[in-house]
Amino acid sequence: MNYIILSLFGDNPSKSCHLDWSFHLSLQGKRILLIIGGGIAAYKTLELIRRLRERGTQVRVILTEAGAQFVTPLSVASLAEDKVYQNLFDLTRESEMGHIALSRAADLVVVAPATADLMAKLAAGLAPDLASTALLATDKPVLLAPAMNVRMWEHAATVRNIAALKADGIRFVGPNEGEMACGEFGKGRMAEPDEIVAAIETLLHPDARLKGFKALVTAGPTQEPIDPVRYIANRSSGKQGYAIASALAEAGADTVLVSGPVDLRPPPRAKLIKVETARQMWAACESQLPADIAVCAAAVADWRPTLSANSKLKKRDAAQTIALTENPDILAGIAHHKSRPSLVIGFAAETDDLIANATAKRAAKGCDWIVANDVSSGIMGGENNRVNLITASGAEAWPEMPKGEVARKLVGKIADAIGKRAA
Repeated sequence: MNYIILSLFGDNPSKSCHLDWSFHLSLQGKRILLIIGGGIAAYKTLELIRRLRERGTQVRVILTEAGAQFVTPLSVASLAEDKVYQNLFDLTRESEMGHIALSRAADLVVVAPATADLMAKLAAGLAPDLASTALLATDKPVLLAPAMNVRMWEHAATVRNIAALKADGIRFVGPNEGEMACGEFGKGRMAEPDEIVAAIETLLHPDARLKGFKALVTAGPTQEPIDPVRYIANRSSGKQGYAIASALAEAGADTVLVSGPVDLRPPPRAKLIKVETARQMWAACESQLPADIAVCAAAVADWRPTLSANSKLKKRDAAQTIALTENPDILAGIAHHKSRPSLVIGFAAETDDLIANATAKRAAKGCDWIVANDVSSGIMGGENNRVNLITASGAEAWPEMPKGEVARKLVGKIADAIGKRAA
């Protein structure tokens, strides 16, 4: 029987963040290795153990020296109903089981909360104790629930480590925003036990409802050349589109991502087609039809220079104006194509009259849904998004949440809609 490894290192209590965990999946018979590390948030592990035991899991615990400063071996063992492990060089237990066996028997590795120090160790491949050794030895998926001071969370070194861990395929839940134990306010509070349990349930029971369906996603900006060194573009980072492509692939869809120029790692399990201009993006999209689902998240330039110079324009030679030609309307083109997907979704980035403008865009483009977001407050390029889903039934406002959560919530609704249409 397999284990889940949960490694808990943290320092702060947290407030619930905006996650759409509206279901409870069984963990009956699963075996969890819970690694409790140092930090004030370690006290939440007692509640986490209780919630996991309620779901029929067997919990085995590694308690670090620092973790034992916040929770006692006796309290942990009482709730887990099993022995607590504390020493990497406990040779008797090493001969019977070993950290390699503990880690590789896991279904899932969960680090909750993950401190800046622990994430740095994971990113660098360091393993000085039993907890980090078990984490490094695992070949199973990893979920981190960070907890730290907001300044530590925003530090350049932590940002680099998070990017490296995400690139390695490690998943995150939280952190949440709120008041810290140290008295400061900001992002860094550990996700609540219920959020962590729900994330575990989701990862152990992946949604494969879109298996057998083909999805087409566009993401990022387009660049329309003025000359070899200048172009017309916009501020799109591509993060939301990439997150949607990743979520669709995770849900089982055969996913094609057509991307403008961005500095992002391609989503696992998605086919990536790189383009630069709107015309290239349209040609790539049309080549991938027919498809069942199309999500047009790219911020396509509406116009391009009528003429693009072959050499760099000099100030003295440049015209006072640049003549522009309208680009292909990719969303409308897909929505009215002879091989139209069953579900066509567009995006509307607006700075005012969000719902009215997005509703009008849905009608004008002929798409089924519009995901509308107000970009007047610096959403573009950020890690979070606050959107409204515009459908034939009206507008549904979603709270601000990480773009990955927006993507998973949207894909859940896509799966529901596709299922009803296929029935």
